[in-house]
Amino acid sequence: MSTLRLTTISNQTGSSSVPSETVINGSAKAWVNFNGTGTVAIRASFNVSSITDNGAGNYTVNFTTAFADANYATQYMNDNGARYLWIDTVTTSSVKVYCFGPSAYFDTGINCVSVFR
Repeated sequence: MSTLRLTTISNQTGSSSVPSETVINGSAKAWVNFNGTGTVAIRASFNVSSITDNGAGNYTVNFTTAFADANYATQYMNDNGARYLWIDTVTTSSVKVYCFGPSAYFDTGINCVSVFR
């Protein structure tokens, strides 16, 4: 196996560059945009293999490649102005997210989850 070591990553023209640490430590290690109503469907994703629909407003995001541990940061947002969004059951291979408000769990059309490590 080869190892590529560098301090800066640049575009082809050299007009834009970032430190390699920014790419390694600052980029999302997984993300997904999915439809949470009707049949759950992924619109676009990176390192997400599937979404499990656990019931109204309750989804599990399954990772393609598991993390070394569950000490990552997750963000969850959607398009429906839910009163409460939260993250639960964080494992190396998935994270569960919930949407609640004002008095019940409910599905939303646009759901976005990102994971940083």
